[in-house]
Amino acid sequence: MACGAGEIKETIEKHLGISDGETTKDGLFTLIEVECLGACVNAPMLQLNDDFVENLTPATTIELLEACKRGSPPPMTKWGSLPMNGQLSCEGPLGKTTLKGKPLGPGEKCRPLEQRTGKVDPASVKVCSSSTSARSG
Repeated sequence: MACGAGEIKETIEKHLGISDGETTKDGLFTLIEVECLGACVNAPMLQLNDDFVENLTPATTIELLEACKRGSPPPMTKWGSLPMNGQLSCEGPLGKTTLKGKPLGPGEKCRPLEQRTGKVDPASVKVCSSSTSARSG
């Protein structure tokens, strides 16, 4: 229930008057809670037919539901998603802030080139991995 998904579900239930597994009387909406949609970076989100609607708030969820009732859901991006906070895809709200240069490969910051092209001492990888984890955690 990353980043408020429970609140989005409650908003849908309250706004449409249905619970998990139920369909609205007009047959337009069916609410089904699923384990994971695989996009925590843009949570909370929901799946609308084959598309993902991301970065929801209770207010934008109601806007989306009402647009669907009118038969005019907002257009999706070319990736089949719609971040409801104005961002594009899973970029942050300020746009791209990383990877402005050439992206580094796995372990490029840790092991020298000669270790990446030949045999690697497993102990050196373990040391590198644990120090990387400590920095990112």
